[in-house]
Amino acid sequence: MSFFSDPSFFVLTVAAVCGAAFLGLTERPLRRYGMGVSLIMLVCLFCKTPVQGAYAAAVMVVCCLAAQWLLRRPRSGRRFVACLLVTVAPLVVCKVTSAFSSSALGFIGISYLTFRAVQVLVETRDGLIERMNPFDYLYFLAFFPTFTSGPIDRSRRFVEDLGRVPSRDEYGQMLGRGILLVLCGMVYKMVLAAVVNQWNVQVAWGAGALGSAFGPALLDQVRICYAYGLYLFFDFAGYSMMAMGVGYALGVRVPRNFRSPFAAVDIKDFWNRWHITLSTWLRDFVFMRLARTMMRHHLFAGPKVPARVARLRTSQLALVTNMLVMGAWHGLTVDYLAYGLYHGVLLAALEGWEKTGFYKRHHQQAWYRTLSWFITMQLAFFGFALFSGQVSMLVKGALS
Repeated sequence: MSFFSDPSFFVLTVAAVCGAAFLGLTERPLRRYGMGVSLIMLVCLFCKTPVQGAYAAAVMVVCCLAAQWLLRRPRSGRRFVACLLVTVAPLVVCKVTSAFSSSALGFIGISYLTFRAVQVLVETRDGLIERMNPFDYLYFLAFFPTFTSGPIDRSRRFVEDLGRVPSRDEYGQMLGRGILLVLCGMVYKMVLAAVVNQWNVQVAWGAGALGSAFGPALLDQVRICYAYGLYLFFDFAGYSMMAMGVGYALGVRVPRNFRSPFAAVDIKDFWNRWHITLSTWLRDFVFMRLARTMMRHHLFAGPKVPARVARLRTSQLALVTNMLVMGAWHGLTVDYLAYGLYHGVLLAALEGWEKTGFYKRHHQQAWYRTLSWFITMQLAFFGFALFSGQVSMLVKGALS
């Protein structure tokens, strides 16, 4: 059973939401009910792949044990590194093996589960998490609306929701919003994404299956690029809205993942609107920490290097590395790594451009924002062409 696509999933989800509605409207806790429903849904998810299901269960148990072990001595550097390696190892093995052949030791949702587990370890090390109930932690990892494709929630916010029993009126508002989100998500994913995808298939067929990037077919390649980007948005945003809606019905305020990304006026603004929970996770746990480490070790410092230049170079290198990690998280393929490097370079270039006098004088003016928006959209959609493999296919076709 696939989440948010199979009819059987929606039938089970309606039943689960009805039970949650009864408990929520009678002001009863939803914590144990939600955990039970999540376990049942995960069993259904892996019913045709029991080996993957057993592996997913084992990974969640190991992550829970690692977190509890670190909580006993959170300031121990060796213990933190050991827990981090144990938590990340399954994802690394999965990505490396899938780059060469079939994925080993992988299961649907492993990427999102790993990021959630790493967040708990890092914030435990930082002293932000002092205790974590094993039941709550397992529920955090197994929460079925966000298990396969996010959004990437944060444990402290999640546990705070579990500890609250909303009043009847408050839960009624959450339930109403949740139902509306699910309906909107269904329109996005099952109507708009399907229409755009059909258009994409028709254009690709007419273009000879991406056979040429020159001559009359060039316009078709541009259409394919835009069609894929729109399909990706409607499909992923639709899923994210449905995940939010089901989460609200279970009493969990799942964070928003998209905020009008095609209204972005620069590439940084785009990443503040696109896959928000991933970009903020990378910002907090990769970019900020890497930048602080490089500044502490004075990587770009020198007697002839102004401090502002050193800070700029540090930020630019951290941005490129941060987005390379994002690309590798999607998969260790040329397309994904090129996608990450591409956006890292764009963000680094924008970081330097924002320091110029021209930008400071004009960036609030209407003509500048309009032009910047237009350029940003072309850059973003070209990134989708990298992500989908369209560019690499064209390059191979040109070289053959």
